[in-house]
Amino acid sequence: MFQKNDLIVYGNTGICRVEEIGTPESLPGVDKGKLYYKLVPVRSASTIYTPVDTHVFMRPAMTKEEADQLIDRIPQISEDSFECRDPRVLAEHYRTSLQTHECEDLVRLIKTVYQKSQRLVQNGKKPGKTDQQYRKRAEELLNEELSVALGIPYDEVPAYIEQRISGLEVAQGA
Repeated sequence: MFQKNDLIVYGNTGICRVEEIGTPESLPGVDKGKLYYKLVPVRSASTIYTPVDTHVFMRPAMTKEEADQLIDRIPQISEDSFECRDPRVLAEHYRTSLQTHECEDLVRLIKTVYQKSQRLVQNGKKPGKTDQQYRKRAEELLNEELSVALGIPYDEVPAYIEQRISGLEVAQGA
């Protein structure tokens, strides 16, 4: 069970802070015999009440050490070899990647779509809408968790990643 003030990944909502644990008195229709988490997403002003024993995926947000280790592994994370022209099948494949709730899978999705888009642009074509939607969502989820883990503003995460990876490449080349 999570504790008050814990930062958690809640389904595909992203990072939420556990504000309270208890039975909400003011909400109609809640089971008064159950405990609920009062969750507040870190990047929105909404509130989520969910039973402690919900089937929605929840896990602790990564630590700073885990975040730095993930960023250090980004150059070694391979692209996905899945190819498909059917937008529905492609969307389902991408949705499956998001639903693992694993940051490495988010990195893989981002890298895959980025490389695919680069190839299309080089051939004078536009990147696909489905690809761009899922890349954007994967970047939001990943950057939000890295922002919280690293204690830096959300908007500074891409620069942090770039700086850390280029620093690694310099150190390895020396």
